[in-house]
Amino acid sequence: MDVTNPSNSCYDTIVLGAGIQGSFTAYHLAKNKRRTLLIEQFILPHSRGSSHGQTRITRMGYQEDYYTRMMKDCFTLWAQLESEAKVKIYSHTGLLLFGKNDDKQLGKIQRTMKHSGNPPEILTHDDFTRKFPDVSLQPGEVAFMDKVAGVLYANQALLTVQKLFQDMGGVIRDREKVIDIQPGNLVTVKTASGAYKAKSLVITAGPWTNSVLNQIALQLPLKTLRINVCYWKEKVAGTYGLSHNFPCFIGSDVCNTGHDIYGLPSNEYPGLMKICYHSGEESDPEKRDIIGRGTPQDIKILGEFIKKYFPGLESEPAVVESCMYTCTPDNNFILDCHPVHENIIIGAGFSGHGFKLSPVVGKILCELSMGKTPSHDISPFKMNRFSVKLKSAL
Repeated sequence: MDVTNPSNSCYDTIVLGAGIQGSFTAYHLAKNKRRTLLIEQFILPHSRGSSHGQTRITRMGYQEDYYTRMMKDCFTLWAQLESEAKVKIYSHTGLLLFGKNDDKQLGKIQRTMKHSGNPPEILTHDDFTRKFPDVSLQPGEVAFMDKVAGVLYANQALLTVQKLFQDMGGVIRDREKVIDIQPGNLVTVKTASGAYKAKSLVITAGPWTNSVLNQIALQLPLKTLRINVCYWKEKVAGTYGLSHNFPCFIGSDVCNTGHDIYGLPSNEYPGLMKICYHSGEESDPEKRDIIGRGTPQDIKILGEFIKKYFPGLESEPAVVESCMYTCTPDNNFILDCHPVHENIIIGAGFSGHGFKLSPVVGKILCELSMGKTPSHDISPFKMNRFSVKLKSAL
């Protein structure tokens, strides 16, 4: 993307990985007047990782209060980004959450929402039927609304963050796969195109995190999953549309599989609603396009869910795309310094729910790389909560 050759220069910080987390990290660094290089292995834009696609859900409601506190700042930062760039990145839709009346996740989300000053709007069955006549809430299920939630326009957001970073003097080098990292007071990052030096390094490599960390003698307990992103045709166009004020939704373990199902109103493909299973098959990111025969189990589960809950949709997907999740064992992020090299910072394991939180994640990674106290408590995100594998000293 950048035609200059900065390989003879020394930066304040190098960021590896130009997905949404790395791009927001670089953006915050540039705002702090740090000379920053953002390196990406693929040609930008690309669809190989976790940050591509038209839309993501954003919400305030979380089980964990630390995410809810982070989301308060995220809503402010997303609005700030829209104002700076004069582009639309967010649409307010609300979020419908539903599941069994004894669902523990839903109970925890309601409690954190109440404590955050954003109380849920509880829906009776009559309320539900009146508001959502084309959704079939099942007997023994409860539902409520997160009223501040909505849709983020993901591709637009990513391009906007990268452009603002460059406008502030930041440098992006795409098509440069990292082949070696040499720690030290100045970290050296080598690609096929050159060697770059910086006072600190931030690694936000998504599904390729462990392959990058292998170069600095570290392995994290990360699992990479291939996710089927499915779009389902409305029988009557607009029934579940953004233009008809239909909300995003999360069905909490409604199929008794241990995983949620989520959806966004039809918008990005006319007449098609995005509904996905919040898990997938373990997959090497280099082999993500190798697909087995037959219909994947998650798509079968989604088809049965749609027959039961969304009678206004066809029960076979019209479009199936894919993305990658990089998951930790507890589905919480890793935001921490390398256990030996404190000027190497790692952001990883966003577990399929990191996009909405990227403005604050990038701010935290920026602060860590500058030696500042993070603006949020990062104790839930320290890597020492896991058994981390350190290889022999470099």
